[in-house]
This record gives sequence, structure tokens and C-alpha cells, in this order.
Amino acid sequence: MKTGKRIGIGFSAKEGNGRSGFSSNAFVGLLVAGGALAVLAGCGGSHSPSKKSASLPPAVSAATAVAEAVDVPDRAELYGTVAADRTAAVSSRVMANVVAVRARVGDSVRPGDVLVEIDPQTARGQEAQARGALAQAQAAFVLAERNFRRFEGLAKTGSASELELDMARMQYEQARGAVQQGEGAASAASSVAGESKVTAPFAGRVSARLVEPGDLAAPGRPLVMVESATGRRLVASVPASTATASGLAIGRTLNVRVDGVAAELKGTVVEMSPGADPSSHTFTATIELAGSSAPAGLTGRAFLDLNRRRAVLVPANAIVPAGGVSMVAVRDSDGKARSVAVTTGAAAAGKVEILSGLSGGETVLTGLLALPLDGAPVHPVAGTTP
Repeated sequence: MKTGKRIGIGFSAKEGNGRSGFSSNAFVGLLVAGGALAVLAGCGGSHSPSKKSASLPPAVSAATAVAEAVDVPDRAELYGTVAADRTAAVSSRVMANVVAVRARVGDSVRPGDVLVEIDPQTARGQEAQARGALAQAQAAFVLAERNFRRFEGLAKTGSASELELDMARMQYEQARGAVQQGEGAASAASSVAGESKVTAPFAGRVSARLVEPGDLAAPGRPLVMVESATGRRLVASVPASTATASGLAIGRTLNVRVDGVAAELKGTVVEMSPGADPSSHTFTATIELAGSSAPAGLTGRAFLDLNRRRAVLVPANAIVPAGGVSMVAVRDSDGKARSVAVTTGAAAAGKVEILSGLSGGETVLTGLLALPLDGAPVHPVAGTTP
């Protein structure tokens, strides 16, 4: 092996000289093939979707509206129960068995209509006893009066002493008092005997039937409940703080809603308790509902306007329930949908108050069945807020 000779790999332009190498034609071919692969790779990359375009959510078309920031009166709701103007628990002073009950719940009655019949025998017996005692008292009075007149004549001639005259006068006064007492007892017994037929005290409707034939009627025990057919009142509880802040007083007109009655009613405060209940710390206000025939016993609310406040209102169909949370879809400045959790308040006239989540002026999507994906392009429906 000769020294000084370099060993290397080279490219030769000739073939067949016994040396290993690449020809110029092969080299050119490799270059062309590499270029083609690069071009193909570049073309393939230009036709594949980018990650950014693949992650874009689908666009949504929806009607839009603007969240309104308006001044509204701060309303307090006073809860109460509807009652009739007049209600009577009809009873009897007779203690005897009930013979018949003529009234049925819902019947219309007029003053004097018979509601319940009670066995009259006991009352009649008491009346007979009272009249017999009266007759005895009247007979004793006649005798005492004659005896007194006789002693008056004897006293004038000196045949009777003053003591005898005084004794005759006392017996006379006692007999007269006994007659008056007997007359009162007979009158009371006659009145009680007349209550063997219990009648309606005023025109109205029977609201409750509390006895059946065979029951024992006793003085003070309600037999039938009667309420007036016209005139209704809402008896409401007013918290002490609300009563103080609003200055609620007799004569104040309030808007009233009764459950089961579609129209809103007008009511006037006709009674107001002078002090608060010590256990509940509430006042009792009686609100007369003019022209209402709502059934007694229904619940109702009276709305008491206080100071005005700022409120945000959106259409009711902008609220989308999602997992127990009220949500609203908002279109941002880039025209993309964003979901916002909100706290809702009172609803009226197709709009809902938003207590938190919106500040007013936002563009909200309405009429959605489900929330769109955040970032989805929003295409407003023609005729809505652009």
C-alpha cells in the first residue's frame, strides 16, 4: 500500500473503470424525484383542512333583541286570602236534637229562609213553665195589691200601725217585681222556642253545613256558615318594614291579582290594624275588591309600589333553561354567540326581569330551543336587531 495516496468516494463521469460511483444521469434522476416529492407534499398540505377551521362551531340563525335597562317601580307583594264582605256562623240558643237540615252547601238563601230545624218540644216545655210561673206571680200581685190598699185605709183611721203598712207595701212591691220577672222569663222562653227553626240572617250563599239530622244543637255551636253573595275583600299581611316605608293607610288604591282570576283587579284599603302582630310582626290590611265575585278562600297578592329602581328586561323567550340554571345567549361585538347565566325576577307583559348576569344594552338571541356553542357565528333573522 502506497503512502500519500488519498482514499475517498467520488463521482465519476465515466463507467466501467472498475470504480464504484454514481453516474451523472442517476444523480439528476434523484434530484428530479426529490423535487417531485416536495411538490406533492406541498400540494397535499394545501388541500387538507386546518385545525382552526375544523374547530369552528356551526353558525346559528336566530331572532335577536336588546336587553332594556329601564326604571321600574320597586314593588312589594302582599299575600292574603279572599273573604266575603259578610260571613255569619248561624247557631241557635236551643239545646235539642237537630230534626232536619234544609240548607246545602252552595245554596242561595234570602233573609228568613229556614236553614235548620230543631226539636221544639224542649223549648215549648220551657216556655210553658215560664208562663205558668208568670200566672202565679200575677195572682200573688193582685192579692198583695189588695192587701196594701186595705192597710192604707186602716192606717188613715189609726186601726193599723205603720209597721203593718210597711210590711204590706213591701209584699206589694215584691209581687210586682215577681210579675215583671215572670214576664221577662216568658218572653225569653218564647223567643228561644221560636228558634227551633234557624233562619238565614241575610241574603247570600251557604258556604258550610256543620250538622246533620240527629246531632245535638247547643247554644253557641255553629250549625251553618253563610256568606254574602256579593262583595269581596283581600285580607293581607303587611310586614312592618314595608308598612313603614310605603306609608300604607286607609284609602290607598292597589293592584290585586287573585289566583284563578285572569284579570288584574283594583282594590282599596278599607281597614288597617293600628299595631303589628307581636308574633309575626305584620300589620293586617283589608282591601276591598270592587265588583269582584271571586270565591272566598282563594289566595291573592296586592302590589304595593315603593321607590323606582333600575331594571334589565329581556323577552321571556330569550331565557333557555339548562340544567336547572336560567341561561341567555348573547351576540358579542364580533358577532359570535356567548352563553351567560342569569338570575331572573318577575315576569310581566312577555318580558322577564334579569336580576344578575346582564347590565342592559346586550343583544340577546330569542326563540332558541337550546343554547348554541360559544363562538358560533350569529346570523340575525330578518326584521330583528342587526
